[in-house]
Amino acid sequence: MRFTKELFQNAIKEAIEKAKKRNFLESVDMTINFRNIDFKKPENRIEIEVVLPKGRGKPVKIAAIVDKALAEELKKEKIVDRIITKDELQTLDKKKVKKLAKEFDFFVAEPAVMPLVGKIMGPVLGPRKKMPKVLPPNIKAWKPMVENLRRTVVITNKKGKPLPTVHAPIGVVTMNIEDLAENAMAVMRAILNKVNEQNIRSVYVKTTMGPAVKVVG
Repeated sequence: MRFTKELFQNAIKEAIEKAKKRNFLESVDMTINFRNIDFKKPENRIEIEVVLPKGRGKPVKIAAIVDKALAEELKKEKIVDRIITKDELQTLDKKKVKKLAKEFDFFVAEPAVMPLVGKIMGPVLGPRKKMPKVLPPNIKAWKPMVENLRRTVVITNKKGKPLPTVHAPIGVVTMNIEDLAENAMAVMRAILNKVNEQNIRSVYVKTTMGPAVKVVG
């Protein structure tokens, strides 16, 4: 594979050094450009989740939608950032669901509430690729799964504009460069499970507001 951790380390280091200091915590992002793939075909679309081995470097907010019994257990364990009970779910209108979709990175739910979730929240969460992950109604299983979600990024072609490019956050500028490179390699491995290496035209890294630095291509 022509992509190595050393290549990413060098490019990330250069990208961070070239970026001006900002008064907010900037992300470090990857851009992957493709060639010879027709992304208008549904089977070629990219929609993958990657667990970053070194985490995202910033808080990831997760809301759980559960029935009353599981809500009590979740409150004790403090596993998620927000608990939406089945009763509260039934009071949500479209405006409130949009607000929740903006506030939270991921949603999780127990199987019993999913039909109601689909009806009430589906029209908003579906197009945003934020439909809840269905977790077993067993509190012991939730902790490792939620911890994984806090390190997860979603990589996808934008619907309606299936451009030959995807973007992926790999951390923040305050993280160790070696850790950022390890995250970048995890993203590349996931992409290469979906497409052939020869279909990758180029790869760049950059900070949120900084210039792009070519990794390869």
